[in-house]
Amino acid sequence: MSTETRNRRAGMPDPIPESSGRNLRGYGVGASSDTARRGDFCQGTEGMMEAVVERENMQRAYKRVVGNKGAAGVDGMTVMELKPFLQADWARIKEELLSGSYTPAPVLRVEIPKPGGKGVRKLGIPTVLDRLIQQAVQQVMTPVFDPDFSETSFGFRPGRSAHQALLKAKEYMAAGKRWVVDMDLEKFFDEVNHDILMSRIARKVKDKRVLRLIRRYLQSGIMTGGLVSQPEKGTPQGGPLSPLLSNIMLDDLDKELERRGHCYCRYADDANIYVGSRRAGERLLASLEKFLTHKLRLKVNRDKSAVDRPWKRTFLGYSVTWHKNPRLKVAPSSVARLRGNLKSAFRRGRGRNLGKLIEELQPVLRGWINYFRLSEVKGIFEELDGWIRRRLRCIIWRQWKRSYPRAKGLMKRGLTEERAWRSATNGRGPWWNSGASHMNQAFPKQFFDRLGLVALLDHIIGFQNNSRTAVYGTVRTVV
Repeated sequence: MSTETRNRRAGMPDPIPESSGRNLRGYGVGASSDTARRGDFCQGTEGMMEAVVERENMQRAYKRVVGNKGAAGVDGMTVMELKPFLQADWARIKEELLSGSYTPAPVLRVEIPKPGGKGVRKLGIPTVLDRLIQQAVQQVMTPVFDPDFSETSFGFRPGRSAHQALLKAKEYMAAGKRWVVDMDLEKFFDEVNHDILMSRIARKVKDKRVLRLIRRYLQSGIMTGGLVSQPEKGTPQGGPLSPLLSNIMLDDLDKELERRGHCYCRYADDANIYVGSRRAGERLLASLEKFLTHKLRLKVNRDKSAVDRPWKRTFLGYSVTWHKNPRLKVAPSSVARLRGNLKSAFRRGRGRNLGKLIEELQPVLRGWINYFRLSEVKGIFEELDGWIRRRLRCIIWRQWKRSYPRAKGLMKRGLTEERAWRSATNGRGPWWNSGASHMNQAFPKQFFDRLGLVALLDHIIGFQNNSRTAVYGTVRTVV
C-alpha cells in the first residue's frame, strides 16, 4: 500500500499529488521567514519552473492559500473545493506548467471603498487555482530578488513590517531630518508598464516558461459585470504575486535614492524621504518626478504628494509629535476610520445581546491596538475607550425603551429608587443619558471588563510596561 493511499484512508489526502512519477528535489523555497531553507536558488534560474511545481513548494503554497481563505474567482471554486480538484487534475496542470502552455483565467474585478470616501480601490481576485500557482511562483522568486532589495524597503518582504518602517522614520527625524517628501504614486498598481516590469524580472529570471507565465498573468483579462477586458498595463491587486512584482518595479527608485544618499522609507508604493529643509525637499520631489516618468513611466500624484513637516503628514496610519525627539502617535484619520467601522457595528447591535456585540468587537479592537502599539501618546486611547463604553451604554438605554424598565434596570445596578426614577424620567435622549453620571455609576468600566471588552488604554500601557524590547517579525528592535 502506497503512502498516498494510507494517507487518504486516514483522512489526510495529499493536496498536491505527484504526477508521472516525477519527483524533483532541491528547489523548494518559501516566501516567509524560512525562505530558501532548502538551498539557495539564486545561482541559476533556468530551471525555475521545476522549482515552482516541486512537491514541497506546492504544498507550502497550498497551506498558505487555504489559510488565507478568500473569495472565489470567476470559476466559482472555493478554497474548500481546491483539494479534490487538485487530486483529479494536478497531473495535467503540472504538465501544462512545465511545457509552458498553462493559461490563467481572468481575474474578477471587485471595487472596495477607500477610507474617508476617497473613491474606490480596484481589486482583482484570481481563481483559487491561479492563487495557488502565483503563491508557488512567489515563493521561488522571493529568495532570488529579495536579498538585493533596499534595506529601507519594508513592504511585503519576509522578516519586515510596517512597524520597522515607522521606527526607521522616527530615527531619521530624531537625527535632524525635520522635513519629509511624502510621495504618492498615482494609481500605481493600475499604471505599471508590462514591458518595463518584465525587463526587470528578466534580469534575474532566465526560465522563459516562468517569464511567459507572469506575462500571461499580467494580461489574463479582467471580468467586470460578466464582460472580460484585456489590460494593456497594470498588475491587479489581490493576487499573491502582485506585492513582489511591485517591489521589483520600484527597486530602481530605491537604488536611485540610495545612490543619492537620501534617508527614506518605502512601504509598497508609499514612500517618505526625509530631508533637512523645504527647499531641498521641493528640489528632490521635482527630480524624482522626472526620474519616475522617464525611467519607469509612473506618475507622481501631485494632489496627494507634498513637502511638509512630518507631524503634519500621515505615514502608515501614524503621525508624530513636533518634539526634538519625536514620538509616534495615531493619526487622526486612523482614529476616524476606526470610529466609522465601529459605528456600523453599534447600529447592528441595538437589538442584540450586549455580550454577543462585545464578542464581535473584540477582534477589531485587538487588531487595531496591536497595530498601533508603537504609539507613545496615550490620550487618544483613553478618549476612544470612553467613547466606546458610552456607545454601549447608549445601546442599553435604548433597549430598556421606557421609564419603568429603565428605573428597574438602574436599581438592579445599585442606584437608589429615588435617583433611578429621577434619571429614568428626565426626558433626555439616549446619547445624553449614556454619558450621564447615573449610567456611568450603573455601568462602570469594571462591568465592561467582565464582559470581555478590550480596553485600549490598558493594552497600550501593557505593551509599554511589560518590556522595552519588542519583537517585530523576525527582527528584534529596541523601542
